[in-house]
Amino acid sequence: MKKPDLTVEIAGIKMRNPVMTASGTFGYGEEYSSYLNLERLGAIVTKGLSLSPKAGNPMPRIVETPGGMLNAIGLQNVGIEAFIENKIPFLRTVDTPVIVNFFGNTEDEYAEMAERLDKIPEVSGLEMNISCPNVKQGGIAFGSKPDNAYSVVKAVRESTIKPIIVKLSPNVTDIVEMAHACAEAEADGLSLINTLTGMAIDLQKRKPVLANITGGLSGPAIKPIALRMVWQVSRAVDLPIIGIGGIGTATDALEFMLAGASAVQVGTANFISPGIAEKIVHDMERYLVENRISAVRELVGALEIQ
Repeated sequence: MKKPDLTVEIAGIKMRNPVMTASGTFGYGEEYSSYLNLERLGAIVTKGLSLSPKAGNPMPRIVETPGGMLNAIGLQNVGIEAFIENKIPFLRTVDTPVIVNFFGNTEDEYAEMAERLDKIPEVSGLEMNISCPNVKQGGIAFGSKPDNAYSVVKAVRESTIKPIIVKLSPNVTDIVEMAHACAEAEADGLSLINTLTGMAIDLQKRKPVLANITGGLSGPAIKPIALRMVWQVSRAVDLPIIGIGGIGTATDALEFMLAGASAVQVGTANFISPGIAEKIVHDMERYLVENRISAVRELVGALEIQ
């Protein structure tokens, strides 16, 4: 059997394989360059970016939990200017698509970020983090109500011609409803899921472990929830889906593809094994060979319900 075809296309972005890195777990790419070959990845997704530098939340802001971890980093990042000046030069040398995760506190900030990123040729696509609080609406997250999601995605759509991938929050009543809103606003793809809200308590101190009190739960513990949501959304909207949540092996990744994802992102597992994304690519290819599957795309949505 000849070498299997791992290539996929997400929202017009052509990738050599479906394995990407998840925002917030891979820095801006260069930080991991000594641990794996970045040109073996399908795409690099950068740490979330905002108009101005952001210091993030006070310490402690990460805690290990059974089956995962809680983080309350607070979207710390260098800001768009430093990204262009200090991060783009390295990314320019890597032959792998770069997708920039970004956010804002108002619709205008989202639109301005999209407009700025639209002008950077090294950026292949934009991933919108809509789990952020809308300061003009009392802090309610853009991604918690369909109307808010539609409005902010529409504002970004009008500000860029680059592919827009919306990262959905699982902390909603109906994620399918949120997906429909993003599709109607002309998003090009969806990433799901973002972290689940959780907390950890120090029994001896009788205090929360995180300074922020609550944080986002990621890692293997959330995989079943993520799989369920990817499956639900893939059956409801006609957009490519990127699966995220507890992916640490090729088996995990392929399960997400069976559920309907066209690609996946590896997140928390990067902290445990910095070269894990490349290993997942290798093991995925081996699985296809062993099972005589000619193209990984054949597995997308191939889950047998009955």
